Amino acid sequence: MFVVTGITGNVGGQVARTLLAANRPVRAVVRDSRNGASWTERGCEVAVADINDAQSLAAAYQGTEAVFVMVPSSFDPAPGFPEARAIAATLRSTLETARPERVVYLSTIGAQASRTNLLSQHTIIEEALREISVPITFLRPGWFMENSSWDVPAARERGIIQSFLQPLDKPVPMAATADIGRVAAELLQERWSGHRVVELEGPHRVTPNQIAASFAHLLGHPVQAEIVPRDTWEALFRSQGMKNPLPRIRMLDGFNEGWIEFEAGESGSRKGNCTIDTVLKALVEREGHKSSGAM
Repeated sequence: MFVVTGITGNVGGQVARTLLAANRPVRAVVRDSRNGASWTERGCEVAVADINDAQSLAAAYQGTEAVFVMVPSSFDPAPGFPEARAIAATLRSTLETARPERVVYLSTIGAQASRTNLLSQHTIIEEALREISVPITFLRPGWFMENSSWDVPAARERGIIQSFLQPLDKPVPMAATADIGRVAAELLQERWSGHRVVELEGPHRVTPNQIAASFAHLLGHPVQAEIVPRDTWEALFRSQGMKNPLPRIRMLDGFNEGWIEFEAGESGSRKGNCTIDTVLKALVEREGHKSSGAM
């Protein structure tokens, strides 16, 4: 049995679909049983569990061949990352109790970085999971290509995308959720011992200018990338409701300054198949369906 957490999201859903296509039995972990109905129809078992509840998680993971673990994203963590520390303790306890044969944990590029930033949440969890003897693969993808979904309305309506990634001609390691899910499913079906790291990005690194050019091609009108000045970030993020914007700011600094990078560098990363053009095309089409009221 293969267990998939986060199955209602883009990555977890792709993991499950890939496993089902390979005729692997899948147990879908959901927080609300109502979210499991569609996966039951696909032939999955459904387990109701919460990432913060060791008992329900252990029951979901018990007696299984492999487990895909992903944790909810926190874009505004409290100082010191207490949320990540609590999740790390729960996961460590759960996996020590359930002892599946192997685990793939969805981590992030830069999890090895020594400078504190938003991605340090995964650093904390990785460190906790390295203490157990269950074989674990830490899958570290680059910047999600789907983050560009926030840019679609502005690109369509005003011909502008605002970029926190800068300079605008700096290539950024990015990965599509389809590739992340597919690779995670492939890793779950492998056998290994100990702890290992797999770093994943798309076939080519992408600049903000290239994202703007791709939008322009897809939308049929000029689209330009514009820098969001660094000295405006804190006030902007606080105006959006963030209480502790420093970790997010430091993450962006890490990408822009180059200290958030793959541990093995670009040459050591695994390359996915999805291009930024493919991902943006899907995002533009999805936004178009929303705008038209199509289901």
